[in-house]
Amino acid sequence: MFELFITMLERLGIIVTIAFILTRFQFFRNMVYLEKLDRKQQLTAIIFFGFFGIIGTYTGLRLSTETLNIDRWVIDLSADEAIANSRVIGIVLAGLLGGYRVGIGAALIAAIHRYTLGGFTALSCGLATIFAGVLAGMFHKKDKQVKLRSAFMIGALAEAIQMLIILLISRPFEKALALVEVIGMPMIIANGLGCALFLLIIKNVINEEEKAAALQAQKILRIADQTLVHLRKGITSVSASAVCQIIHNDIQTSAVAMTNLTDILAHVGAGEDQRREGPVENFIQDAIKKGEIVVEPHKEKDNQFGAGVIAPLKIRGDTVGTLIFYFRSEKETTHVVMELISGLSMIISNQLEMAEADKAYQLAKEAEIISLQAQISPHFLFNTLNTVISLIRNDPSKARKLLVSLSHFLRQNLSVTTNNMTTLEQELKHTKAYLSIEQTRFVDKLEVFYDIDENILLHSIPPITLQPLVENAIKHGFKNKERDCLLKILIKQDDCNIYVAVKDNGNGMKEERRERIGMAPIESENGNGLALYNVNRRLIMTFGKSAALKINSSDDKGTSVAFFIENEEEAITNGQYH
Repeated sequence: MFELFITMLERLGIIVTIAFILTRFQFFRNMVYLEKLDRKQQLTAIIFFGFFGIIGTYTGLRLSTETLNIDRWVIDLSADEAIANSRVIGIVLAGLLGGYRVGIGAALIAAIHRYTLGGFTALSCGLATIFAGVLAGMFHKKDKQVKLRSAFMIGALAEAIQMLIILLISRPFEKALALVEVIGMPMIIANGLGCALFLLIIKNVINEEEKAAALQAQKILRIADQTLVHLRKGITSVSASAVCQIIHNDIQTSAVAMTNLTDILAHVGAGEDQRREGPVENFIQDAIKKGEIVVEPHKEKDNQFGAGVIAPLKIRGDTVGTLIFYFRSEKETTHVVMELISGLSMIISNQLEMAEADKAYQLAKEAEIISLQAQISPHFLFNTLNTVISLIRNDPSKARKLLVSLSHFLRQNLSVTTNNMTTLEQELKHTKAYLSIEQTRFVDKLEVFYDIDENILLHSIPPITLQPLVENAIKHGFKNKERDCLLKILIKQDDCNIYVAVKDNGNGMKEERRERIGMAPIESENGNGLALYNVNRRLIMTFGKSAALKINSSDDKGTSVAFFIENEEEAITNGQYH
């Protein structure tokens, strides 16, 4: 019995080989991880495991119940012979991984084959094989991710049931009993171990590959996270140098280079001094034309690189540059390395595409803002000119002052198309010019108060920021107010912040409108809030969310629109700026 057990364990080497081969087939990976197989996958699995069961039969040990002699290989059997085999391993794994259909289908193939070999246990072994497929299929439904302990127990149980069926069916009973006494325990233990070993090898190989893929994905994501900040401005010599350095530090290459369509922008690693800058070589130009990953072996004796892998960088399908990986030997360009390079090429291409899209978005927003800033209400201009005309005869001096104010106002509005920033001082002059026009038009209606810290007026601010707040107060706050219109403009130092506010004693607004104003344009008979929205967006884009407009208002109690911007010089002086 012990000799038979050792011999059967030796035969498990065949199981190990088959298990490893199985991991190369996609259908088998699907069996391990998919919840349900399609018909084609089921048929493939049935045929494969059926033949695996046949192999388990042929590699078994022929045993004579008369002499108890053991032969190493099985071809056919006489009436008093039986087989100690590992057929049940393939059938149990078929049922566990594929379910009833796969388990029973594979069992039928192996059972029919076993029956044709003959021997006094032909029928009982054939039936036991089918029962093993049914048994394994039952456990398939209960446990999708099969455990090694389960595989061992089911394999041993299936073999134990086979011994029982042999005793119940095979005749003469004396031969059946003698056979079970010799092969029973060795087959139960060996086939239980075989099922567990088979599953262990499959899971280990697949898990190792998945672990390698996970590490590779993690490496790609880590590189992508580090390179994103550098590629936001597109492909430049500075960003290319930083990206190449990051990739070279993470991937074991001789060197990494990046090019645009005509020039080498950066080269990090071996040969850095000779290849830092210059036009791209002919083989790179050829790769750019192909627009796909190319492995370029270097056969020249004086070349320090054995091979280069050229990966295209694309924006919307058009190649805009390349990422080149240099290796000491072409043998280093393994499948795993090529997958890594392909992933990096796609990630960096996506980053470049997002950078371009973001740049286009920002340009569109800036163009929109400039367009909004440059707009002047025709009614305001016509009303002002009419006021000038009426003053020319009665008060020429006042008309002249009004024209000077209008000239300054128009000049400041036009300058916004060329200047991204201005000073608080210029903003205040622009606002005073506008208020001078309004006060001239509405005599004795509007009174303006200023509370200004002169020492902070040189601080930078987006142009046309203060005047729209003042204009909004006059147009909407004082819309139905004929007299006693009070407007207060504050520019004050508040700790390390500059506080700017426009306050009026006008009509105010309801809570619902106050919450929405400045966040987005609003459809309304009283105005769409576009001016406040425009100012609020520019402040946030320039200084961050902390600079957003703070609006306080209530019906018939006036409105206050304010914002804070950080005074960097004051923060540095107080040790609060880093």
